[in-house]
Order: sequence, then C-alpha cells, then structure tokens
Amino acid sequence: MRILAIDPGNTESGWCVIDADTRKPIEFGKTENYELLDRILDEDLGQHRTVIEMVASYGMAVGADVFETCVWVGRFLQGHGLAQNVVELVKRQPVKVHHCHSAKAKDTNIRQALVDRFAPGQPNHGKGTKAEPGWFHGFRADVWQAYALAVYAADTMAAEVPNGPERSPGGARVGGRLLYGAAGL
Repeated sequence: MRILAIDPGNTESGWCVIDADTRKPIEFGKTENYELLDRILDEDLGQHRTVIEMVASYGMAVGADVFETCVWVGRFLQGHGLAQNVVELVKRQPVKVHHCHSAKAKDTNIRQALVDRFAPGQPNHGKGTKAEPGWFHGFRADVWQAYALAVYAADTMAAEVPNGPERSPGGARVGGRLLYGAAGL
C-alpha cells in the first residue's frame, strides 16, 4: 500500500508518496495547489491512502494565509472524496511527539530524527550526492514535513480501516485521527 501525505499551504503544498511497508519515498514535490488538486482528481495521486496535515489553533492571532490554507485542506479533502478514498486529517503536534517525543520539537528536530532513522551516516543529511543519491535525495522545504506526516501515518495506521468503513457526515475518529471517506463527504 502507498500513502500520500500533504503538508498544505496557501498557494503551494509539500507532498510525498511512500511505500507503507518500507517507508521509502516514491514520489514527492512542492507543487502549486491547483496542480496538486488536478493530480488528485485525475487519480494520478488520488488512488493512494491519504493523510493531510490539519491546521490547529494554539490561541495566537493568525493571518489570511492560514485561512487560505484551511480552504485548501477542504479542497484536497473533497478531491479525495470524489476519488473514493479514505482521508485522514492529522494535526502537527502528534507528528512532533511521534518523531521527537516532544511537542516542542521544531522542523529541524523532526528532519534530524528522520535522517537518524532512515539515513544514518549518509552525507548531506541523507540526501547523498548526484552520483550516489541518498534516501532523501531531492527533498526540500515542505517535502520534509509531508514525509514526516506519511511516516507517522504508516507507523500508526489503524488496521481496522483498510478500505474505509461507512462514516457519518462528520467523519470517524480512529486512533485519535479524523477519517473521512466517500460516504462522509
């Protein structure tokens, strides 16, 4: 099984497809949101089990970019529903705790935890070189966060929902994650 993880942004989103068994990145990028949505609707990326990072409020004021990102979370969720997929929304904090055992972890801490787990001793933070590509060859920017989300989903995947059971319109909680499927949209 393959897992697609999306780290949404207001205009571009980082995404990564991994093999759920090996956790190996198969395809990834940072893509304009309209292009990514088209790929989901065309089922290029729509056939995978999907996890999307959900925006969370921590009590601070936010700007328009955060609200635009929320709109894109909804559009990606709807696109996957049309492709008849199970979609999981996961907030950032569980991903931090999973990889770094601390809710105070920063992106650099998560990146280092991933390198330590999947590419110990490889040059250039596991990216390797052009002549000898490493596990993370080609990773940049938000792809790291999308990969961390995909690995979290693979590590904690709920075995009882492989094909997505019927859900109420509000989705279903399994293992602390909010799941949506075609029946829930």
